[in-house]
This record gives sequence, structure tokens and C-alpha cells, in this order.
Amino acid sequence: MKQKLIILTGSPCVGKTTVADSLFQAYENSAFFDGDWAWCVNPFSIADPRLRNGDKTMSFALSTYLNSDFDYVVFSSVVVIGEGIRRSILSDITAKREYTTIAFTLKCSEETLVERHKKRGDTGECSFEWLRMEPNPGDYVIYTDNKTVSQIVEEIKSIVDQIA
Repeated sequence: MKQKLIILTGSPCVGKTTVADSLFQAYENSAFFDGDWAWCVNPFSIADPRLRNGDKTMSFALSTYLNSDFDYVVFSSVVVIGEGIRRSILSDITAKREYTTIAFTLKCSEETLVERHKKRGDTGECSFEWLRMEPNPGDYVIYTDNKTVSQIVEEIKSIVDQIA
């Protein structure tokens, strides 16, 4: 079996980290990297050119996991919602084995996003900019409204497990 690099992206508060953690736990011989911690700064702006330094950290961490022979590497990050940024991160991965990349964009309604921001304790205004971005070509889109984390993980696993 080829290794599988599973990417989860989407708006802040859509459920990426929670789903990625549960997905990682659902697979034996797996690793999880939350790319958002590779560049956690205030204020955060995807347009900040310094963020590209964090991209190198992401590429390095993913390379390390893939070269450590994990069967599944789960990677979540808001920044890989951008096609160019994702391409750059993936192109800098140095893996000794061939692997398959499977990407998912998580989506929810604006109402659900507002509720999740409130539940997280965010005091700022909820932005819908990320939620409205088009998914990358080839991404599987998973809608998270009215679904449990387990249901979302099972939906993702059903797709991942079908790919050689």
C-alpha cells in the first residue's frame, strides 16, 4: 500500500483540527500534523510574506512523517486552502517512498460557523471570507453541518479507504 497524505482544510472553526485528530486516531500507524501551529502569529494574515517561512516548517514536518514510514499522515491547516500555497508546501516535501495525496475541504453554513466561533469563545467578528473560498480543484468537499465528528471521520475514511 502507498502511504497516504490526507489534507484537511477550510475556514477557521469549520472543524479541521477536531476532525483531523479523530481521523488520525482512527488509523493505525498514523501521524498528525496541525500546520496552523507552524505559523501562529498575531495578527494573522495569509498575505504576510513571512508566513512562507512557516510553509517550510510544514514541508519539513510532513517529510519527516512520510520518511518515518507512517501509512497515514493527516495534515490540517487553513493556509492550504490556497492553491499556490498548497502547491509550494507539497513540492518541498522530500519523501523516500511514493505516496498518494487526498485532500478535503470542510464546509459549513454561515450560521454554523457563527455558533462554532461563539462556542470557542471568540470575541471578534466572525469572518466568512475563508468559508466562501472555492475548494482546490480535486478536493473532496465535506459539509459538516448537523454531523458528529464521528460521522465526518467515517465519511472521510470511506473515501480514503477506496483510494489505492
